[in-house]
Amino acid sequence: MNTDFIHGVIPPIVTPTTSDDKVNESCLGEIVDHIIAGGVHGILSLGSNGEFYGLEREEQEKAATITIEKAAGRVPVYLGIADITTRECVRWAKQAESMGAKAVSVLHPMFLGPNDDEMYQHFKSVAEATNLPVLLYNNPDRMRCGISASLAERLSDIPNIVGIKESSGDMTLTAELIRRTKGKDFKVIAGRDILILSTLVYGGVGTVASSANIIPELVVDIYNKFKAGDIAGALEVQYKIAPMRMAYNLSSFPVVTKDYMRILGFDVGEPILPNTRSNTQDMAKLKALLDDLGAKKLV
Repeated sequence: MNTDFIHGVIPPIVTPTTSDDKVNESCLGEIVDHIIAGGVHGILSLGSNGEFYGLEREEQEKAATITIEKAAGRVPVYLGIADITTRECVRWAKQAESMGAKAVSVLHPMFLGPNDDEMYQHFKSVAEATNLPVLLYNNPDRMRCGISASLAERLSDIPNIVGIKESSGDMTLTAELIRRTKGKDFKVIAGRDILILSTLVYGGVGTVASSANIIPELVVDIYNKFKAGDIAGALEVQYKIAPMRMAYNLSSFPVVTKDYMRILGFDVGEPILPNTRSNTQDMAKLKALLDDLGAKKLV
């Protein structure tokens, strides 16, 4: 299985919505063009920053289809799968292949808190349902469980489970994921924008970074500088983007991603309820942070 395309900067694309929580198709196309122009290496559709949980199934399918069609092979599109049941995840895995996705990213089941054996069978069943490469997605902060290094090591023996998006923020776990799967075709990808460079230095291959929706050129610059051997330069850019990324804590998740995109001129709509946009004072702070970075606005 060729997994050479799995690397670099992969934004979890924002899903712009209308007042009735339908996909804003024209704006989604604009965002696809915006991030590809910024040099990204792939796009993740229906990630957590894409508010998958607030979209009806038909709208989820629409968002993924538009993203794949608009990308038009310029970069690979990964499909996020995050249903609770194995049955629905298997259904999505089969559909992703027919839709034209190049890989899938599968979140561990939320709410239930399954044990390692249950998660192993879950991920194994999803992987066996598709010929696509499968990336595990570890995000324990928002769930009742997480993917341990030992579980990831077991899962890495399944032929088409080829990597993990690691969003715990735990560099010890990141290091263990890389060490335990060394020599296998298993790629570790940073899920925390603050830890892009540290993950790359340790042996990771890229990042799924929400900030790459907003400042794709800068996030790509971290990766490109690292690949060129300019570690000091990459670290400088990593520090540069840190304040705008830390400002995500001003509001509930993932409100600030949409707020930033709105400031840049994209008609992304409101966050899906119960989330609401940041208050006026915080919006001013976000705008100042983007101005400091020279973020490119929609013309």
